[in-house]
Order: sequence, then structure tokens, then C-alpha cells
Amino acid sequence: MLPILFAVAIQAAPTPVMGSGLAALFAAVSATTPPLEPSGPTTAGEVSFLREVLPVLTRAGCNAGACHGNLNGKGGFKLSLKGEDPAADYAALTRDLGGRRTNVHAPEQSLILLKATGMVPHEGGIRFPSQSPEYRLLHRWIASGCPREDASQVTLRRLQVTPTGEQYIYPPQESFRLQVTAEFSDGSRQDVTHLIAAEFTTLGVARLTPAGEVVREGYGTTVLLVRYWNQVQPLRIVFVPNRPPVPDATVASEHEIDRLIFQRLQRLRLPPAPPASDEVFLRRAYLDAIGVLPTVEETRAFLADPDPHKREKLIDQLLARPEFAEHWALKWADVLRNEEKTLDRKGVGVFQRWLATQMAIDRPLPEMARELLGATGSTYAHPPANFWRAIREPLARAESVAQVFLGLRIGCARCHNHPFDRWTMDDYYQFAALFARIDYRILENNRRDRFDGHEFVGEQVVFQKREGELIHPRTGQPARPRLLGSPSPLPPDADRLGAIAQWMADLDNPFFAAAQVNRVWKHLMGRGLVEPNDDMSLNNPPSHPEVLAWLVEDFRRQGGRLKPLVRRIMTSRTYQAASQPAEGHSANSAEAEIYHAQAIIRPLTAEELLDACSQVCAVPVAFQGYPAGLRAQQLPALPLPARRGADRPAERFLKTFGKPDRLLTCECERHTDPHLLQAFQLLSGDLIHQMLTEPNNRLGQLLQSGHKDQEILTELYLAALCRYPTAEEQKRLLRHVGQASDRRAAWEDVLWAILNSKEFLLRR
Repeated sequence: MLPILFAVAIQAAPTPVMGSGLAALFAAVSATTPPLEPSGPTTAGEVSFLREVLPVLTRAGCNAGACHGNLNGKGGFKLSLKGEDPAADYAALTRDLGGRRTNVHAPEQSLILLKATGMVPHEGGIRFPSQSPEYRLLHRWIASGCPREDASQVTLRRLQVTPTGEQYIYPPQESFRLQVTAEFSDGSRQDVTHLIAAEFTTLGVARLTPAGEVVREGYGTTVLLVRYWNQVQPLRIVFVPNRPPVPDATVASEHEIDRLIFQRLQRLRLPPAPPASDEVFLRRAYLDAIGVLPTVEETRAFLADPDPHKREKLIDQLLARPEFAEHWALKWADVLRNEEKTLDRKGVGVFQRWLATQMAIDRPLPEMARELLGATGSTYAHPPANFWRAIREPLARAESVAQVFLGLRIGCARCHNHPFDRWTMDDYYQFAALFARIDYRILENNRRDRFDGHEFVGEQVVFQKREGELIHPRTGQPARPRLLGSPSPLPPDADRLGAIAQWMADLDNPFFAAAQVNRVWKHLMGRGLVEPNDDMSLNNPPSHPEVLAWLVEDFRRQGGRLKPLVRRIMTSRTYQAASQPAEGHSANSAEAEIYHAQAIIRPLTAEELLDACSQVCAVPVAFQGYPAGLRAQQLPALPLPARRGADRPAERFLKTFGKPDRLLTCECERHTDPHLLQAFQLLSGDLIHQMLTEPNNRLGQLLQSGHKDQEILTELYLAALCRYPTAEEQKRLLRHVGQASDRRAAWEDVLWAILNSKEFLLRR
């Protein structure tokens, strides 16, 4: 969710309020809150343009993206977003319109004051009243001749928010006071609490008064983003409901993940859910690790096994199975854009096999990333080169690499400095310059016609040119290639792809390990420690920072390999928790999911669901252009004819349940939200009907072999739900079959009901 802008001078809704209503609100605020006396340069001597004037404009929202900070400005007045370009802002305030915005001879006639206070019509409404500290500060600055200082002479070195760390507020406490101190490069320190702009990421949890008091509005968690000048500091705030503390004995575990998770749950007074039953754990582990259900025989053996360590043994067995590689290769193929529209059928196939091979041998993920990013050559002979074939433009390459490998969304910095993170336009274009020399050669004997505006061709050769630069739009000069977070650009003759590839393979890379750990956690737990999992920014801190830090270090100790990471998470009690809250606990499910107090219930993915239906019914599916019997998770990509409407039931099923086209470098392209078409597919779709009525399906085989009704029901339950039917289920379903005139049709009804049950459709 995007942060909700919260103007700290306004104690109402986060959106601007127009007209006299807001003026009345300010009057009420002024009557109840003593006016803030600004500290520092505003109380004695010259008002600082950099330290005070620009922060006041940011605080009032004047340079926000919805106002004059817009790319094209508003009403002929343009400011840089959040004050990122002080020189341009100073010129706009003092030189444009013949200096009418700041009238040094009659400061009260300055448009910047008249419009902000509603004295003249202003589309943005009243930003602050005429008796406010903001008005007095701007008036004094204008009256003193609009002085300015050289931005190169002083910089903001550090922004300190007090109290520090996370704040847990327990009843009866309802508020706490915030203090923000700025430390500058000249050694001076200043209390800037009255100058900050503040934004809460969650509406309805807290508000910030003009005096710097954080006041509870509801219970829950929010992050307060404190902005001053060019820095942002996040502060996580939790208003804990009035519930009893969690005893230490409730959260005892030797697993490090559990220890860290339970420490936070204790602070939140959230008791962890009990361990899931063997039936639930078995089905969950198979789906999460290898994407398929256990066989009836595997289920019987596990449920009957008395070994107290059988869960750990099962996890090790799953990690060694070939389906593990196919399952996790599918996850990478989604974000690497492995699809036929840009790669063609053969390119998709070789790329998918290469990904599965990397998973099977448990190649360290940094090494896999290094080969992908440094790949050149034939897209057939050297499959990793297909990554660059799918992304044809330098800016798209930069954003894709940052999102997939670093967990960073840097796209906002394309037009301006990132408003909620550390990245500047210079960072963006210098990073994108690393990918400016990638080019392609289409072999003449493989050239084909265009398809939907794209080159739909056979083999291509990816190579790196010796020249070619990316022009920085702000400077008009070539951007010097530089790695994100690096202080200096690469040498002019550097191998750019080689540099990014080596940097990515370095286990000390500050971004890569955290991004991959968070992605794996999301796939296993249903929600990332940082969510969305590819937006690891300042304004989106992790729910469990200690867990993320420990897993990153453990990932590095294990050489950056996937299987040890998966095993580490799956062997924790946190992963194995039930999806129901602890007995007697009344916390809302959203809070429990955020902090992993209980397992998250989620729908099966399109491939998992289709493979599960096929496995339970014992009916293989057929995909256009591929051999019969291929599982959905082995399918390299959706065949192109399926996109154009000439699809078979299996392809239609996958599309309906959210299999992505892979046209975006984002897991958000895969959707699992339920909708009406999914219900039609399950209730009356061609594919389900075909599986149910196939003469030689699981039902047909059981009936032909002379199994009794009790045995058939047990097998269906074990195959689909990984458990035995309850006494009540046996009574009702066997009665339905026994009273039917057509035994086969009655059993088809039972199987249809099982396939449409929530227990089958959901991973619990």
C-alpha cells in the first residue's frame, strides 16, 4: 500500500480540505494547542532557506507530487519534488512572475503566503493559517530579503528521531512525544521537530499533532516516515490492544527462527498458534517444497510413522526429489520473463531446462545470478542469454535487475529523486548505464515474421558493444555507469556486464542476499518478511528485522544455496504452525499473518491446482504442442496459440487461475484472487467434467477392481486431502452412494464435491 500523506499541521483527513472548513479547523487547533516556537536560526538571526524554508514547503505539501512538485508543476508554478533541487526552487520562488511570489518590500503581499493562507483563491486549499509558525517563518525569510546559502557548503549529515527503535505502546498509555534532531556537516545540531513532514503508512492507527505528539487512533501497527530536507527516517509504532501477556513457556523453541519470532510475538502479546496436525503439515510441505500432493501410499506411511523426527526426514526427502527443481525453476521463470512471445518455443524450453538444472544441483544463487547477468552469446547454445533477449531497453533492464536480484523498486527515480527511498536520479541513470551497450544479432537463417509488434524470431546472439552511452535527461550528458550504492563510477573501459555480474555474486552484496531470502520466505510462508517482497525500501521495513538479518547471515554461511535455506525455514515451528489461532486468542487474522503468529491460508497456484486435480483423478492433461502427461509445473510457458484464443481446456484453466503471461518482471503478475470464472471452471468446466467422467480414472480403476465403498472413500480422501474421512463424513457420503441408482455417478458427485471443497483448493 502506498504511504498515506499526513500533513502534520492538519489533524484531519490526509487529503487536502478546501475552503473555510479547513480555516475553522485550524482555528480549533490553535485554540487547543500552544503555538510552536521554532528553534535554531528562526529565533535569532537569518532564516535558512535550506534548513527551514524548504522543509516548511515540504511539510505543507507544496512540493508533493500531487501539487507543485508534479513533473509539470501546477498552475504555472513548479517546485522540485520534496525539495530535491534547492537552486531551482529558489529561482522559482524569487524570480518567476517578476518576483510576485516573494515580495521583499511587502512580504504579506507575497503570493506564497496569500495562497497558502487562502487570502487569494488556491486550488490546493489552505496549507497553514496566518497565525501559524509556518507563516511567521516564511514572512521573516521574505522580509529579510530571501537570503540563501550555498547548498555545497552545508549538508544534512544525520537525522535522529527520538525515541529510537520500535515503539510498543501498551494500555493505558495512549501517546508519546516525538523529537527530531538534525546534525549538519558544519557540526551544528538543531531541533527540527516543528519542520518535519510526516507520513503514516497505515490510516487510522495514529496521528501526529503540531506539537510532535503521536496519538493513538486505533490499535495496530504503522510506520511513521519522518522527512526532513533530503533524509527520511522510519519509525515503527505498535499500539498493542489490551490483552494478557504471553508466558515464556508458550514460546519455547530451540530453533533460531522461532526464538526471534516468539520474542516479537511476546512484545505484541500474540500467542503463537499450536503446531499443525500431521495431515495438514504433510499436505503443506509437499505443496510448498515440490508443488504436488503426496500419493496415497506416501500419506498412509507418514501418518502411521511414530518417529518424532519424521517431519525433518520428510523435508530432506522432498528437497532431494526431482520435482523440487521443477517447482522452484517455475518461480524463477515467472520473474525472468521466460515466455514464447519474446523468446520463441525453443528459447523458452532451453531456458527452463537450464533453470531446473541449477535448482537440481543446488547451485548457489549468487553464482546463478552472475551467469544470468553476464550472459552473452547464442540464446540456444547459452540459455542464460535469454534473460537479456526478453528485456530490450536499458531502463527496463535496470529496473528489472533491481527488482528481481536486489528487491528494489527504483522506477520512481526515473523522473525525480525517489520520494520514499534513498535513490536519486543520478543513481538510477548511472545504474541503467551499465546496460546501455547490450545488443542483439538475429541470424539470417532464423529470421521470421513479426508477431504482435515484436520480433518473433529463432536464435539470436546477445553481445556487448564497445560503445554507446545512456544520456542523463537532467544533465544532457552521458551517464557514467555505477553500481547501486557504490560511491564511484566504473572506469571508462570496464566490462559493464562483468562488473554487475561479479557484484551480484559477492555474498557481501548488501541487497542480493536479503532479496533472495525474503523471496523464499514469501513462497514458503505466504507473506514476505518485507511485503511486497520486491519493495525493500526505507518506508517498508520488515515485520521481523532480526529474522531477516539472521537468515541473511545463515544464507551466506551456507554459500548462498537454496536448499539449506528452504530446509531452515521449513523445519521451524513457525512454518509448521496451524492456521488457526491459539485457543482463546482473539487477535485479528491480518495482524496474526503479518507477524506469522499462525500459518497463512492461501489458494493453490494455477499449476498446483491443475496438477492436484489431475493427480487425484488420475487423468493426465494435454497441453497444445507438448506431449501428453506433462505436469503443469513442467510446462515451460503457456503456448502462444493459447493466448490468441485457440486454447485447450488445460490452458484455459491455467489462465483462469492466474498463471502469468510473464510480460512483467514482478511476481505481482500472478494473481490468486478468486473470481466468478474460477467457480465456473470448478463447478461446470470442461476440464473437470472430463476428469470426473474419464472411464479409466481413479474412480473407474477402484470400481473395476471391486473395492468397497468405504475403501473408495478413504482413498479419495487420502489422495485429495491427505487425511482419513471423519465419522460424520463417512456416514453422509456413504449414505448418498448407497441410495443412488447409479453407483458410478454417485461417486462422481462425491469426487466433484471434494475437488470443490475449500480444504482441497487451499493450502492451509
